[in-house]
Amino acid sequence: MNKSETIDSTVHSTRCFTQLSALLFGSDQSDGTKRAIRDVSSYDREHLGQLWGLATSHHVLMRTFPALDRGMATQGNSRSEWLENAVKTEHARIHHALEVLAPICAALEEVGEVIVIKSLDHWPDLGNDLDLYTTAAGTEVVSLMHERFQARLAGRSWGDRLANKWNFIVPGLPELVEVHAGRLGQTGEQVAITDSLVARAKRAEFGAHMFRVPSGEDRVIISTLQRMYRHFYVRLCDIANIARLVDSEAIDYLYLESVARSAGIWEGVATYLVVLAEYVEQYRDRAFRLPSLIVDDVRFFGTEVRLRKRFLRIPIFPQGASLYVKEWARLLFNGEVLNTLRLSLLPGLAAAAAVAAKISGSDKGIW
Repeated sequence: MNKSETIDSTVHSTRCFTQLSALLFGSDQSDGTKRAIRDVSSYDREHLGQLWGLATSHHVLMRTFPALDRGMATQGNSRSEWLENAVKTEHARIHHALEVLAPICAALEEVGEVIVIKSLDHWPDLGNDLDLYTTAAGTEVVSLMHERFQARLAGRSWGDRLANKWNFIVPGLPELVEVHAGRLGQTGEQVAITDSLVARAKRAEFGAHMFRVPSGEDRVIISTLQRMYRHFYVRLCDIANIARLVDSEAIDYLYLESVARSAGIWEGVATYLVVLAEYVEQYRDRAFRLPSLIVDDVRFFGTEVRLRKRFLRIPIFPQGASLYVKEWARLLFNGEVLNTLRLSLLPGLAAAAAVAAKISGSDKGIW
């Protein structure tokens, strides 16, 4: 790909990001949504494929393509059938994944509490991995997954070992099943918040199945840990998921603050919520209201977040680093010496991953 083609691809990716955002956060009658449908109607197969790729990587295909399909169908656009087939294919993938996930959860409940984290937050979309949290011991999980489902272990990175998590390859299932045993956080440093996760989880219906999922507060905490303390980038599904929780008033902010402060991540939670709120407000005509206790503890705003390489990038230095220091200091203050030591390994782990990625093009085995 020459320089001109790279620039064109980047411009188109940015345009697709804006169009998906308008479809997610604008109303059906908003100018932004109408403009997005009109623009996509002119796309050829190649550009539609790029839009599909972006929607898939951000886990928002089921929340955007049906609206696109309807809008283009009313215009008699021949590409509407392509969109409809894309939706049907994704629906089939999700249906199959849930059919396999349900018996796995039922089996794991024989040895401990089981909660589906992250993956079902995207509903009616679904993530690329099926993430579970369990109170069972890792050895019990590995044994059960092997004996009942003939699952084999994917390679474990240094980060996986620290985080006390395992990835399983289940025959006939394209998605990995990722199981977190007793710990959360990049290095498994967060154990106190798991009590809240288990105690406040509830059963909810997804398709033809019932799964235990986290409360609204715990969804915010888990998403914050993943985005603000590990990956340092935000996907459209993360924004849409949190926006839905805020709009449905599914968050007890006082409880959220209490749990997040005790874990040393309150400033990260507050900043995450405000950054996402500012992004959503660009596409809709009503305010995204957050309580003052959130705004008072924000460490940076959406103006410092940039769209780069298909995602909204969180600045690592000094912003992300300062959040890490806050978490580290709080765990130490709490007397959680071993968890503090675990978290202390994160900078070295990140540096090793960066070096490996630069040399080999992949941080596999480390991060």
